[in-house]
Amino acid sequence: MIKKYGLIIFIISLIIFFLGFHFYFNNVTIKDHVLDKEYPTHYNGKQFAGSQSCYTCHQDIYEAHIETPHFKSSKLASKKDLEGIIKSHNNSFQLAGGKIKLEMEDDGYYQLTINEFGEITDRTKIDIIIGSNTKGQSYLNFEGDSLYQMQASYFNTEKVVTNSPGYPNYPFKREVKDNCIKCHVTFAKNKDLKGNSNVYNKESFMYGIDCESCHGPSKEHVDYRLGTTEQFTTDPIVKIKDLDRQSKIDVCAQCHAGLRSNQIKGNPFSYVVGDTLENYTKNYYSGKPESELDVHGNQYGLLKSSACYNKSPSMSCTTCHDPHKNQRGNSGYFNSKCIGCHAEPKKLHPMLGGEKFNDCISCHMPVSKSKNMKINVKSVDKSVEVRTHLIGVYQ
Repeated sequence: MIKKYGLIIFIISLIIFFLGFHFYFNNVTIKDHVLDKEYPTHYNGKQFAGSQSCYTCHQDIYEAHIETPHFKSSKLASKKDLEGIIKSHNNSFQLAGGKIKLEMEDDGYYQLTINEFGEITDRTKIDIIIGSNTKGQSYLNFEGDSLYQMQASYFNTEKVVTNSPGYPNYPFKREVKDNCIKCHVTFAKNKDLKGNSNVYNKESFMYGIDCESCHGPSKEHVDYRLGTTEQFTTDPIVKIKDLDRQSKIDVCAQCHAGLRSNQIKGNPFSYVVGDTLENYTKNYYSGKPESELDVHGNQYGLLKSSACYNKSPSMSCTTCHDPHKNQRGNSGYFNSKCIGCHAEPKKLHPMLGGEKFNDCISCHMPVSKSKNMKINVKSVDKSVEVRTHLIGVYQ
């Protein structure tokens, strides 16, 4: 009998221990991932919570998403991202009357402008890295609160530092405004309400395209789920699965529909998921034929020009893409999406020899040369290659 009671007491103690551990762990998680800092407030009055707050309830999704090119689309300059590039033998390039070189120093990473006599005429610190380095990365610098794109960019496809796309062959810097930065950060507050300035509140920057880029400012959602507010009777977050097709696509189109420079309402950061994107911005190429749409940046326009899209009442970006995962280069996954709708192709190209073929995208969504995005390598302009989203039959 004593042994029996002893076993019961042991089991109860074990349960109490695990409950205490669970309570402690969850409180540490909440402290570490929700209350780490005060996040900015969106123009619509909703406050951001930071992507780390999602970790508490969505650990697997969070850990997968931070490995995506979206999440890595911007970050503060770091040794991890720059040391290898700066130490390589391709860390400089020629300009008229001199050259540009990247250099690492004790207090950070710098772009040096060197004249024909070997004298350093300008020394600019790299503050922000733009780009996941899948194809390359560019660099931004703050002068006070004013943000500029720097002369040098790194192109991973060629393993070289060279002139930033569209830059002249002499020292130059470009102002970075909302239309430029919008698709590389989750949020940044411009000193000009229309976003037409390159002067920012530095503390407002939320780097990378994170959870709240697609789900909207989520502090109210986090508070509701943690039970720290009684303001709502239902979860205040917009559920993307409940949106109509156009509203779902709008979430992606805010960045993947080319330069939406025709600002109708607010500024480039004003739109949030659930709104109608066309009420805020329009693309410069709206209404133009698909032959004028470039493969770089306007996947939305190309997709909407495709028969696959127009013959399907439900096809959207997430039919084929899972934005929570790094699927770049996973051709098998994307081909399976094609085969899911086209289980038996109507006919096979003669070059296939009558055999079944499961590499749909290489023929029907070929990698194409961009007309707009070009890099200069050893005085030769090279087009950046991007897989087209104009699904069709190509020669």
